[in-house]
Amino acid sequence: MTGGRPGATRRPPTLRMTLSSVTLNHIERASRVIRGRIVRTPVLGLAGLPGLETGGLYLKAELFQRTGSFKPRGVLNKLAGLTPEERARGLLAVSSGNHAQAVAACAAEQGLDCLLVMPEGASEQKAAAAAAYGATLDRSSTTTSEAIALAAELERTTGRVSIPAYDDAAVIAGQGTIGLELLEQVPDLDTVVVPVSGGGLIAGIAVAVKALRPGARIVAVEPELAPTLAYALKAGSPVELESRSRVDGLGAPSVGALCLELCQQFVDDVAHVSDAEIMTGMRWLYTTAKLACEPAGAAAAAALLGGRIATRPDEVIVAIVSGGNVDPIIAAEILSSAPLP
Repeated sequence: MTGGRPGATRRPPTLRMTLSSVTLNHIERASRVIRGRIVRTPVLGLAGLPGLETGGLYLKAELFQRTGSFKPRGVLNKLAGLTPEERARGLLAVSSGNHAQAVAACAAEQGLDCLLVMPEGASEQKAAAAAAYGATLDRSSTTTSEAIALAAELERTTGRVSIPAYDDAAVIAGQGTIGLELLEQVPDLDTVVVPVSGGGLIAGIAVAVKALRPGARIVAVEPELAPTLAYALKAGSPVELESRSRVDGLGAPSVGALCLELCQQFVDDVAHVSDAEIMTGMRWLYTTAKLACEPAGAAAAAALLGGRIATRPDEVIVAIVSGGNVDPIIAAEILSSAPLP
C-alpha cells in the first residue's frame, strides 16, 4: 500500500526484467572504482516521526558526502571510464548546483579543465562553490531547458566531454553504491525512500537494493509542482515539464530515458509532497535530527512526516538525505518561517 492520504501513487505491476542496462555487477564495479575517494556516509537511527509507527527508521546522511551531496559518486565513476584523449579535451556539465560542484571538484582533483553551464536562477551559493574549485561558469541561460540546449551545442562545437547529471549508465552505477552501503548498514531494511529529480539517484539505488533484497520497497518522492517521474511513468517515456517548485535541487525538466527504464522495472511507488511539506521536513531534520540539509535533501523525510507514504508498524525504513548545500540566508528564512508540527 501507499499514500496515507492523496499524494502517493501506486504504480501498476510491471514485469521484473532479468536483464538491464545497469546491473548489480556495474554497481559493484563502481564501488571498487570509487572506494577511498568518497565518504562512506553514516546511517542515523531515529526514535520515530510524529504519528508514524515503524519497526525502525533511519536516515542515510549523504549531505556528509564530499561537496555536500551524493553527486561525486557518479561523477568519479564516469571519469574513471574516460580515455586520456577524452580527458585532454576537457569536461562539460549542465547543472543547477550539486552536480556542478561535484564535477568541478573532481575535475580539479584530477587536473582537468571544466566548463559548467548553470541557468541564471541557480543557487548563487552553489555557483560560487563550483567556481571556487576552478571551473569556468556560463550563466547565460534563463531556464534549465535553455541551459541543457546550450550545453549540447557547446559539446558539439568545443569537443568537450559531457558529464551527465543523471541519464548515464556510469553515473547511475556510481549513485547505486549508496544501495550497497545501505544493505550493509541496515541489512533488514524493508523500504527505501528516495528524492527524485532526473532519476539517477533512485535508479541506481533501486537496482542495487532489488538485486540483493528483492522484497524491499523502493519509493520515489518528488514535488507536486515538479512531477516528472509520475508523468513519465504514465506516458511510458520522459515528459518535459518546467518545474514550478521552489526546491531547486528537484527541478530537472524531465526524468532521463535510461533512468525511466530502470524506474519502470524497480521502483514500486511514487509519492508527491508540497513545497511547504518539504520546508517542514527540512525544519524537522534540522531541529530533531540535527541535520542541516537543503530542501531537496529533506523530501524523503517530508513524505514520511506528512503521511504521504503508508507504512506498517514493523517496517524498517531508510530515507535518503541527499544533500546539504543551501545558502545560509535562505536556510535561516526557511527555519524561522513556521513552527514545527
